[in-house]
Amino acid sequence: MRPNRRLVVGLLGAALLALGCTTSLKPGPNLGTIYDRAARFGDLYRNPIIVMPGVLGTVLRDAESQRVVWGSFAGTYANPDFGPDARLVALPMAEGQALSTLTDEVQPDGVLESVTVSLLGLPVEQHAYISILRTLGAGGYRDQQLAEAGAIDYGTDHFTCFQFAYDWRRDNIENAQRLHAFILEKKAFVEARLKEIYGVERDVRFDIVAHSMGGLLSRYYLRYGARDLPADGSAPEITWAGTEHVERLIMVGTPNAGSLDGLSNLVDGTQLAFFLPHYVPPILGTMPAIYQLLPRNRHKAVVDASGRGVDLFDPTTWERYDWGLMAEEADATLQVLLPDESSKEARRRVAREHLAKSLRRAQRFHAALDRPAAPPAHTSLHLFSGDAVQTAARMQVDAEGALTLVESDAGDSRVLRTSAVMDERVGRDRWEPGLETPIAWSDVNFVFSDHLAMTRDPSFSDNLLWRLLDAPKREPNAP
Repeated sequence: MRPNRRLVVGLLGAALLALGCTTSLKPGPNLGTIYDRAARFGDLYRNPIIVMPGVLGTVLRDAESQRVVWGSFAGTYANPDFGPDARLVALPMAEGQALSTLTDEVQPDGVLESVTVSLLGLPVEQHAYISILRTLGAGGYRDQQLAEAGAIDYGTDHFTCFQFAYDWRRDNIENAQRLHAFILEKKAFVEARLKEIYGVERDVRFDIVAHSMGGLLSRYYLRYGARDLPADGSAPEITWAGTEHVERLIMVGTPNAGSLDGLSNLVDGTQLAFFLPHYVPPILGTMPAIYQLLPRNRHKAVVDASGRGVDLFDPTTWERYDWGLMAEEADATLQVLLPDESSKEARRRVAREHLAKSLRRAQRFHAALDRPAAPPAHTSLHLFSGDAVQTAARMQVDAEGALTLVESDAGDSRVLRTSAVMDERVGRDRWEPGLETPIAWSDVNFVFSDHLAMTRDPSFSDNLLWRLLDAPKREPNAP
């Protein structure tokens, strides 16, 4: 029996809309013409680029079976609705072990340039970060990963753009440490290529273009380099060690003050489209990075019925409101995730300790980022933020733990404008003009698109290349 062609086309259209694939009729600049001379100027004086995705932005693959854990919804991908697959998607939990030691065989396998789903047997592909790579390509930046895969022949000129793929489930400080190792590796590679091609030795620094959560771990890296938080719980010393290797950090839709989207995912789970699997709260609750996306208590993003702010970083809050790993219904999933724990009480004890460790780590990570400090003069911080889409700004929780949206504000559908710029006036009884933020911004640009569509917005592309290629630098970067 043939499928109804009209039905198939209709479902494909719905799928594309659900994935946010829309066609823009907005006029855009001819980037190839505008930046042609700058693009052809060569790599001797240009900083190489590191492109960094946000949460969900890296393909994850099981090293043993080679199955895709995240990044494709076709074929033999890990479906979280099935027991063994749920354990692939989730991170391990165990009592008495630090989060950094709770590892599995799942590894990052490249930035998510596109995502493929299967609908009625037909493949549907949605571009993710390929838009950023195309923009950089128009500016003459050559992506190493595409060159090595044989997708594009750049000749000898293919060392100016690198994709940093990381396990977005894990603690952002761990990933900042991995970023440091990645930068040292690519720095040695680029310096060797410059000497080989141009006969010049130069101390290479990088520019980072980081989307969403990638901006958070990049900010940590600039402030502290590869250092972990002190074991005694004290505040780390801001050394700006990472700025030795980074000249410009360009953040795109970064939730610098957190996002209620993170809380919703931890409490209710997430389903990216109606035909895709539902990732339940206990699975997401194993991932420390998701807690590091929570909004700050002082900004009163969640209030109770009396209007008092709710402490999102206190494990007893999660128990009282039956949220996430502490929800009564979580035990069905915990039985799958913790097969060696025979009793509900034992499983709940392991889950509570994991929750407490993750919340404490998130709170300390936030404190390390939120201390006011300006980077050295040779490093600059730039932001692209959406502010044309109404975005969740405040939720109210009732006695049963149900969350209700009570206030929206300008943002990109996931990240508020006030969060991106880190506006410390939020949550105060008295508001005054003039941004108060601990981040020493060099400039802020507003884009009228949603969280992911920003990466393919013409105004973003144009201003990104202006910032990288034509805008005056704070100091010359010549040998």
